[in-house]
Amino acid sequence: MRPIDLAREHGLSAQAVRNYDDAGVLPATERSDTGYRRYTPLHAQALRTFLALRGGHGHQQAVEIMRAINRGDVDSAYRLIDAAHAALLAERDTRAESASALGSLSTTPAPVDGPPLTVGDLARRLGVHPATLRTWETQGILRPERDRATGYREYGPDSVRDAEIARQLRRGGYQLSQVARFIESLRAAGGAEALSAFLDSWQDRLTSRSRNLLAGAARLDTYLAMLDNVPHRRDSEHAPAAGGQGTAVRYIPVVPAPGVLRQV
Repeated sequence: MRPIDLAREHGLSAQAVRNYDDAGVLPATERSDTGYRRYTPLHAQALRTFLALRGGHGHQQAVEIMRAINRGDVDSAYRLIDAAHAALLAERDTRAESASALGSLSTTPAPVDGPPLTVGDLARRLGVHPATLRTWETQGILRPERDRATGYREYGPDSVRDAEIARQLRRGGYQLSQVARFIESLRAAGGAEALSAFLDSWQDRLTSRSRNLLAGAARLDTYLAMLDNVPHRRDSEHAPAAGGQGTAVRYIPVVPAPGVLRQV
């Protein structure tokens, strides 16, 4: 098969296939006597695998996974894949924590009219000790302004809203670090309703990425099975391994003789 034969399946250019080949995405390629690259079904599956992995892992990590596989370092490839799943799980936990905190709010605090509140005013409003508000401030939950003349803390509408949310979440058993993360998400989204819409969109993105990771894994499993069933010979060129110790071996699949290659 020629580069254009692999490219057509995915709507790519022949040059893109050659670039992926040069980047190590494809297994080592033999060339004809005239210098043309000769591809096999194994190369076609490698390209399918890379494009599927790219959907869940991103371009660069998909390249690194394929490079590791093609040089025979399957363990490194698995580590990259495991790291992606671990990061996705952490992100999923963060989203779930924010959604749970939002759902635990009994009401959305109403805006505060009038001048900013002092520490004592806000403490009485919430029924907490002033020291509690200072602790919340050190945790990043509250961001009061300062009176320019006196230097005293002043709590405007946003700070009062954040304080009332913090009080509800603390009564619900949330740790200060969890409250702080939720408040930060709320600020970034622009309010409770915006945060709810953002969390829905976030869940959709997580689901999409999970499906993409599964699709990439399925393609990779097929590719690995093909590698297991194809005789290999060692490449005559050995690149230095990580850290300069030993050699990194890239395997070349034994391809059919030129006479049995599919002609297009």
